[in-house]
Amino acid sequence: MIRVDIRRGPDRSITGFTMSGHAEYDEHGKDIVCAGVTAVSFGTVNAIEALLHVDLQPNIPSRGQLEVIVPRLHDEQVERDLQLLLESMVQMIKGIESSYSPYLKLQETIIE
Repeated sequence: MIRVDIRRGPDRSITGFTMSGHAEYDEHGKDIVCAGVTAVSFGTVNAIEALLHVDLQPNIPSRGQLEVIVPRLHDEQVERDLQLLLESMVQMIKGIESSYSPYLKLQETIIE
């Protein structure tokens, strides 16, 4: 199972996220759940870096893992755009989870 943990600050802004595990929906190379989650998460990170010029410095400790700590920004417009892209990622992952819940679990935690 893929586990996605979204961390939010008291204002509900996304402060980071981790993904770990394997869906095991199908054999390697044919696993559409894994491919979908990977495309959404890495696509979001790449979009943020390319479009907003924010270096998220994703940590990939091993295959099947991704950790991102979202920096606080001083530019309010870039911060809003960054949060919009991250919220979009969350919605896409929720869409995958609704169809493939035995293989994907998304959890959101508010850090006070």
